[in-house]
Amino acid sequence: MMIEVLVVDDDTRVARVNAAYVEKVPGFHVAGEAHTAAEALSQLETLPRLDLVLMDHYLPDETGLAVVQEMRRRGHQADVIMVTAARDVTTVQAAMRHGALQYLVKPFAFAGLRAKLEAYAELRRTLDGGGEAEQAEVDRIFGALSAPSEPDLPKGHSPTTAELVRQSLMNADGPLSAQEIAERTGVSRQTAQRYLKLLERTGRARLTLKYGDAGRPEHRYVWATRA
Repeated sequence: MMIEVLVVDDDTRVARVNAAYVEKVPGFHVAGEAHTAAEALSQLETLPRLDLVLMDHYLPDETGLAVVQEMRRRGHQADVIMVTAARDVTTVQAAMRHGALQYLVKPFAFAGLRAKLEAYAELRRTLDGGGEAEQAEVDRIFGALSAPSEPDLPKGHSPTTAELVRQSLMNADGPLSAQEIAERTGVSRQTAQRYLKLLERTGRARLTLKYGDAGRPEHRYVWATRA
């Protein structure tokens, strides 16, 4: 099921950009946009389903945190990720106390928001399993939103190639080898291997081994949130 998102930002242009970012992440759909606190609360009442709110703090009629408080008072359980230029510690602490799951400081690139959304999707998958949780599972739930931001690429690495490899892994039904990535992206096997190792080192991909009848096992990679 798609994760339905409400994008709240006082700047209509920024709201459109953020909404476009959300739509680029597999599994997410923008259910609506709002540019004031009143519009956000109205959308919460009228949208048939809402899972996540990307909440700006500086709104023309009220603060984003005040909207979150009113959401909870009205019984709305949608999760909240603050997406705002407010970076003072007092606001960040207040966001935590009001139940915001994450806090993304403006300005940010697509990679920054994508990392937060992918971590949130991983959290949802963990929680949807239900049942009781042992300590290891509790640790996993609390750590699910601590996924690292997109790392800076080392010298000699192309952002375009890195994105091609990343998209190939994310859209795959299962683990892929360097040769399969090369065939999907049009780069050489050696280049694919180099970028796959970088994604593994930074925690974005996980290495699996496929054993054949003889010889060395084949290295295969899977996007971290799908392993």
